[in-house]
Amino acid sequence: MSFNDPLSDMIARIRNAAMRKRSKVSTPASKLRGRVLDVLETEGYIRGYALVEEPGKHPEFEIELKYFDGAPVIAEIARVSKPGRRVYSAIGDLAPVKNGLGISILSTSKGVMSDQAARAENVGGEVLCRVY
Repeated sequence: MSFNDPLSDMIARIRNAAMRKRSKVSTPASKLRGRVLDVLETEGYIRGYALVEEPGKHPEFEIELKYFDGAPVIAEIARVSKPGRRVYSAIGDLAPVKNGLGISILSTSKGVMSDQAARAENVGGEVLCRVY
């Protein structure tokens, strides 16, 4: 299966699984997806994830979604920068998501990180997605 935008595919899988109240969702593994999942886990939006490798198959990440009082912790997740239109932002121009209740995930020269970590490091970069 060929994907134009693997990160958008992962985001759609997470959104769809959360709407259906699934406890786990799997997605093909890649370094970028792993870094984004690290940020989501650190910020408390998912329980965790694990790399699943089966012989003869492409490795996959199995993502454990997190729920609070029966509602998914990830209320909204949306891709910002897409292959057809890349979105870059200096750290001073990056607006808070939902008045600081959500996060933006950025790909910076110092790695993939949340907007709060990027402000601490004082680096901007490509805005991958927003999570609330």
